[in-house]
Amino acid sequence: MASLPMSSVKDVPLFNSLLQASPYQQILYVLFGIATYLALISSLRFQRRQTLHKKYSYYGTRQSMRSMTDQDAWAIQKTIMQIEFPFIVLKSLQFALFRTYGIPTISTLLLKTSQLSDSTTSFKRYADTGTLIGQFMAFDPRSERAQTAIARTNFLHKGYRASGKILEADMLYTLSLFALEPIRFVRQFEWREMTEMERCAIGTFWKSLGDALGISYDALRSGKTGFQDGIHWLEEIGAWSEQYEVQHMKPHPRNKEIAERTIDVLLYNVPNFLKPLGGYFVSYLMGDRLRTAMMMKEPPAFFSGILALTFKLRQLYLRYLSLPRPNFMRLDVFTDKLNEHGRHWVLIYEGAPFYVQPTIWNRWGPMAWFKWALGQPLPGDDDDKYYPRGFNTHDLGPKWFEGKGYKELEDFKKTLRQQRMGQCPFP
Repeated sequence: MASLPMSSVKDVPLFNSLLQASPYQQILYVLFGIATYLALISSLRFQRRQTLHKKYSYYGTRQSMRSMTDQDAWAIQKTIMQIEFPFIVLKSLQFALFRTYGIPTISTLLLKTSQLSDSTTSFKRYADTGTLIGQFMAFDPRSERAQTAIARTNFLHKGYRASGKILEADMLYTLSLFALEPIRFVRQFEWREMTEMERCAIGTFWKSLGDALGISYDALRSGKTGFQDGIHWLEEIGAWSEQYEVQHMKPHPRNKEIAERTIDVLLYNVPNFLKPLGGYFVSYLMGDRLRTAMMMKEPPAFFSGILALTFKLRQLYLRYLSLPRPNFMRLDVFTDKLNEHGRHWVLIYEGAPFYVQPTIWNRWGPMAWFKWALGQPLPGDDDDKYYPRGFNTHDLGPKWFEGKGYKELEDFKKTLRQQRMGQCPFP
């Protein structure tokens, strides 16, 4: 579009008055514009939180939260994850999974199965785990997508749990982190904390998911008698998880080995000359207990100070200078509809390009050139190695499980259709 000639601009009354104003008046105009923008931010910054509280009837009293349904909890959590705090919540979920590797029984099993000890499988394992977890978080609990993801997760764990290779306590601990870490990360790094209703939604959703995965809560104080609401469940699983870490998160060479493999995945897009700094960043987010268990070095005090200052400036910017994220910029990770291959694609990826559509943009856009400069593969490279046609949820998992477990998966889904249809998970 051609720009307006200067003479046309001068004919616009507003511009004409600005050009003719004295320097003092121009300063006043600028200050008025800044004040207007800040007032707009002040009026809109908490609007989404207020909208959530108006839409759902659980805000205000713990009594009302006792009736929170799994369906409503999922919808509230989805807003938190996709629009309100997408970056921090995504990082918290990645670190929730990472934190489990500080338990020697978990890291030892993963190394024995070669899923994270071998670079040829570690990236796929990371992609598959994220895809399964992402789908039962992104889609309605009653939907085929969510139920298939839960059923596939049950199938993949079934043999290991039956043989005792996966401890039930480790299953409960892993579940606890996916509920607790987003709340902790938001409290530490975001521009506001979650409200009680939002925390209750997270507790309600993950309690219901634990039921669907057949995880026992008998180790919790109210596990046999029942929980009042999502907050009550969070409080008890949080106390238990803390004690479990004190007892079991100990330094071990296998923790260190699997941490190094996982950090390779987390820093996949970081240039080699910056990876030492990336390692400091990961170590900073670990905290003392996990860092000790993984036998990692503490980042330099100066670097930790810079990171703390950066996060604080980010908080202040988002709170006072940034407009809320609009809905069209929500974080969507998967395609909604089946593609021509009867599969779904991943829309956002950080590691190897598993399940990503080899579009012109994905192969020739700015990010593609960046990855090419780092020597990384692009979507569609190496024939079918990265599954460029997308993923089938019922085939996710280690290569040797592809094409297996379909009958068990359908049996699991039948149970889910009877027991997990969006109702309240508390008596």
